[in-house]
Amino acid sequence: MSNLNIFKIGVGPSSSHTLGPLVAGNLFCNKIESNNTESKLDVITKITINLHGSLSLTGKGHLTDKAILWGLSNLKPRDLHAEIQEQVNKGVLEHKILNLCGKKQIMFDYDQDLVFNNDYLPLHENGLEVKAFDNMDNIIESQVYYSVGGGFVKTKEELEDGADSSTQANVKMQIDNATKALYLCDEKGYNLAQLSLEYEKQFVSESNVREYCLEIWATMQEVYMNGINPKADTLPGGMHLHRRAKGLAERVKATTDPMGIIDFISLYAISIAEENASGAKVVTAPTNGACAVIPAVMLYLKNHTIGFNDDKAVEFLLTAMLIGSFYKKNASISGAEAGCQAEIGSASSMAAGAMATVLGAEARKACNAAEMAMEHHLGLTCDPVGGLVQIPCIERNAFGAIKAISAARMAMTRKSIPMVSLDEVIKTMYQTGKDMNAKYRETSLGGLAKTLSSVC
Repeated sequence: MSNLNIFKIGVGPSSSHTLGPLVAGNLFCNKIESNNTESKLDVITKITINLHGSLSLTGKGHLTDKAILWGLSNLKPRDLHAEIQEQVNKGVLEHKILNLCGKKQIMFDYDQDLVFNNDYLPLHENGLEVKAFDNMDNIIESQVYYSVGGGFVKTKEELEDGADSSTQANVKMQIDNATKALYLCDEKGYNLAQLSLEYEKQFVSESNVREYCLEIWATMQEVYMNGINPKADTLPGGMHLHRRAKGLAERVKATTDPMGIIDFISLYAISIAEENASGAKVVTAPTNGACAVIPAVMLYLKNHTIGFNDDKAVEFLLTAMLIGSFYKKNASISGAEAGCQAEIGSASSMAAGAMATVLGAEARKACNAAEMAMEHHLGLTCDPVGGLVQIPCIERNAFGAIKAISAARMAMTRKSIPMVSLDEVIKTMYQTGKDMNAKYRETSLGGLAKTLSSVC
C-alpha cells in the first residue's frame, strides 16, 4: 500500500478523534448504499452511535460527536468548511434532523441517539459502533469501527483478521522496517528519499507522487499563513485560549537576538497547531495533534537555509512518509494507544530523518537522526486539558520541531557508530506506550488535564 496517505488534507483538531470518526461515517454510508438489489437507505429510519474509550472521554473536546455526524451526512474531509459543518450541527442540535448519506432526512436525537461510553472496546482504545434501524426497530445494518491513528480507520473484522491491504498488495518491493530499508539502500545506492520514491512508483507514477507531495506542501504553507492571520483572537472551547501566532509573527521580524531562529521555528509550529486547534483545515502529518512539527521544519529549511526548493520539499515528504510507515506498521501513531510519544515523537522522528536526507545525509545517518528524535520523546504522555488539542499540544509541536532539527544536526556531525537503531527505538516506544497508565493516553483523566481541570 502506498505511504502517501501518511499525509492527508483534513480538518482539526484530531486525526484519530475527528478525522477518523468522520471517515467511519463515510464508510458506513458506503456500507448501506452498497450494490444491493434494494438500497438499505430506503428502509432506514433511525441511526444510533456509541462512542467508546478515548473517543468518549475526550470526544466533545475533539469534536468526535460532530465529526461522526458530518461523516454520516456523507461530507468528505476535503470538502469541509465552517458553513457546511454548522449546517449539519444546527440541523441535528436544533431540529433533530440528520441528512443520512446526504440523501435522506431522518430523525436524530443527539441526547438519546449518540451515547458516550467510557468503557473500552477490546481491540483498540478508539472504538465506535453505528447501528441503523427500520421503523419497526429492526437492525438493518451495524458496524464497529476503530480509529487507529492518523485518520486511518479499520473495522472490527479487519482488526481481528489482521487484514491490511498493504500485505495483500502484489508488489515486488516490501519495506516494513528500517532494517529492510537500509539493506535496500546499501544494495541500490539510494538515500531514503530515493528508496521511498521507488517504493511509491509501484502504485502511482512519479509525476503523481510529485504532484501529491507539492499539494501537501502548498497546503501546509497555506495553513501557516492562515495561522498568522486568524479570524478570531481566541480558540474555541471552555479555556478561551488566546491565539499567539499573530503577535509572535510581528515580534520575530524585529528580533536581533542571535537565538531568534528558535522563535521563528516556534512561530511556524504554533501558527499551524493553533489552526488545528480551531478545527480548521490542516495536513495530518502523521496525526493532527502533531500536524505542525513537519511543516515547521520545512518552513525553517525554506526560510533560513539555502537551496530548499520544490524538489527538496518532495524529497523531504518522501523520506518522512517512509519513516512514518515504520511507526504505523510496527508501533502506533495513536495518542490513545501509546501516548503523545506516538504523535509528536513520531512526527519529530520523521522530520529529523527527512531534514538530514535533504541536507545530503545517506540513509544510515538519516535513520540515526530519526532514532535520536524519538529517543528523546520516549514516555511522553497525552493529557489534553479539557479534552482540547490546545494545552499542552500546541507548544509540544514547537518542541517537537526544535528537537527534530537538533537531532538532524547531531546525526550529520557525529563520527561514532550509533548504539541504538531506529527499529529498536520504535519497538521501545510501543512497549513504553503499552506500559503507560491508561489515564495518560488521551483520556484527560491524568497529568495536566487533571491538574488544570478547573480552568475548563
